[in-house]
Amino acid sequence: MSTTVILNPYANRWNAGQKQADLENALKNAGIEYELKLSEWAGHSIGLAYEAAKSGNLPIVAVGGDGTCSEVVNGVMQAIGLNGKPAGPIGFIPFGTGNDLPDMLGIPRDLDKAVHTIAEGHTTVIDLGKVNDRYFDNNSAIGLEPVVTLESIGITWLKGNIRYMVSALIGILKNPTWEGEIEWEGGSYKGSLALVSVGNSQRTGGTFHMTPNASMQDGYLDFIFAPSMTRRRLLQLLPLTQTGDHIQEDEINEHRTTKITIRTKTPTPIQADGEVFEKAAMEITYQIIPQALRVFVPRSDQ
Repeated sequence: MSTTVILNPYANRWNAGQKQADLENALKNAGIEYELKLSEWAGHSIGLAYEAAKSGNLPIVAVGGDGTCSEVVNGVMQAIGLNGKPAGPIGFIPFGTGNDLPDMLGIPRDLDKAVHTIAEGHTTVIDLGKVNDRYFDNNSAIGLEPVVTLESIGITWLKGNIRYMVSALIGILKNPTWEGEIEWEGGSYKGSLALVSVGNSQRTGGTFHMTPNASMQDGYLDFIFAPSMTRRRLLQLLPLTQTGDHIQEDEINEHRTTKITIRTKTPTPIQADGEVFEKAAMEITYQIIPQALRVFVPRSDQ
């Protein structure tokens, strides 16, 4: 059975589509029999992955950025769900900007090496997070992070990870805050909120290690939250998020849990794997789905 390859040509500011011929040559050279499907609009990869998984056309390979990876994961999970064994397998070829998930899985950014990883067939099983009805493989957040994500969409004059940093600066200058309640296993909080960041993995936005102690294979979600604070203090904390040292600061609360319930008095956007899928939520529920997905990764001895 052939591999279903889903390419998002719009990833990395429309640069991914320019690599289609290189992608197909790499797949052929690696001896991978494939059927190529192109994603044509936001959310299309979910439907393409759903149809392929429902028809048993596995494995599926997501080619694009973190949003494309997440859409393919959601399509596969919606089609197969939890039937007593991990869904998949799914492969990832990083054609995006941040490439957080592939990087965290150790998948090479070099095209031929990434394709070789899939051809070799070595897999591992990872957890997935779920926020309301949306699965996420890497990170999700409410508050400041999705505000930054929305800002980045409008910045067309910058490319690469610098776009995320500039978006973060703009978001901080706007300094949005919320009032809300958080409940998790063993704890709760009520008061002002600047951000809540939930990680199945360590990094988001290509550079921000928001949950530096998170693991995709421990059966838990790591999350941090912080109360509202001054713009100056947020700007002081921003560079620390690139190394994960922000969790040592007094304002940052770090916890590990299997579920989180959040209620806010005013609506907040929600982002999952860098995509804002809800712009005005007031009831947010997170949960971990242990050992949910089988993915292609390089062998540890390579």
